[in-house]
Amino acid sequence: MTPEFSRSERLDAIGTGERRVAIEADAEERKALARRFGLIAIDRLVAQMAVRRDATGILARGHLSGAVVQPCSVTGDPVPATVEEEFAIRFLPEGEAMADEVELTDEDCDTVFYTGGSIDLGEAAAETLALALDPFPRSPGAEAALRDAGVLNEEATGPFAALAKFKKLD
Repeated sequence: MTPEFSRSERLDAIGTGERRVAIEADAEERKALARRFGLIAIDRLVAQMAVRRDATGILARGHLSGAVVQPCSVTGDPVPATVEEEFAIRFLPEGEAMADEVELTDEDCDTVFYTGGSIDLGEAAAETLALALDPFPRSPGAEAALRDAGVLNEEATGPFAALAKFKKLD
């Protein structure tokens, strides 16, 4: 299956130095990605990155910029959002063994496995966008809709609700 936003980069075209790559999803790609991610719309999806080889694989570092419209998790109303996300992705061949114990550093990045002679920078950008989205977007009318449905707000429930009543007595 070919991803909706595929930008293949051949491994044999990646030299020893850093290479700048800019990609942008067109209208049809954005529409297909919006369906895949359950969004109302993706108005913009652009990524700029530096791609280079390193000792363990291919490293892509860059910036993703997007404009999306998500459905409110309560009402379904449109909730516009912008995404500005720095990313670092290490591409490794499928089946590459990862160490059982890993010490985390500032150089840590997401790992994507690939097969064949190319990596897909577009799919990596699409997945970065999906991970950066608010999982529970709320429209301005969400609180009223919850209240009308009889749902108590977060402050009125939980272990500290009883203590909050005492605070109001002060």
